[in-house]
Amino acid sequence: MIEFKNVTKGYDKNKSEALKNVSLFIDKGEFVFLVGRSGAGKSTFIKLLLREIEASEGSVYINNFNVSKLSKKEIPFLRRKMGIVFQDFRLLENKSVYENVAYAMEIIGKSEKQIQKRVPLALDMVGLSHRMNHYPHELSGGEQQRVVIARAIINNPAILICDEPTGNLDPETSYEIISILEEINRRGTTVVVVTHDREIVDNMKKRVLTLEDGVLKVDDATGRYGYEV
Repeated sequence: MIEFKNVTKGYDKNKSEALKNVSLFIDKGEFVFLVGRSGAGKSTFIKLLLREIEASEGSVYINNFNVSKLSKKEIPFLRRKMGIVFQDFRLLENKSVYENVAYAMEIIGKSEKQIQKRVPLALDMVGLSHRMNHYPHELSGGEQQRVVIARAIINNPAILICDEPTGNLDPETSYEIISILEEINRRGTTVVVVTHDREIVDNMKKRVLTLEDGVLKVDDATGRYGYEV
């Protein structure tokens, strides 16, 4: 599903490396946490998956396709296979909950009939059917994040990438969001969660990848956080 083969990414002439010879494999249907201090290489990892940047050395594969070899025209099709959940929500303030989720289908040309069928199902899954006509400013932080998740899964992505999805939320709401992600994973979607929330990681007991100064230091299937704060 996701494979890094000896991936190194440098950003400047001094050859400062954000990732250093990283190799890993994430299988279809896995739920994986990616952890590490600020500057450890987590953002670079995500950007490589999305082909926002290219590896300096090594290869990144998604479904056995080398993403570095994709043309510019092919990159949007790669990204359609992935859903993205951001910490800062990035909702369209002038659109309702329903419209925010529907927009993700509209931009790839789905029909109004398909949209009317699938958007209510996605909102029901995240527990927001009763809020579909509300606007982002009328929602709590947890509700806004649920909208982001619904939008991310509306096109049935094979992979869901979550960048600090609980970073702005209280502990109770954070666990609600993680429970939704776990249910999405149970339905077959591969889920990768970047987080600093040690308590959630320790309690979930999922596979944990720990980056340290660009190096994959720990790959622990038992849910060990991997570094001391």
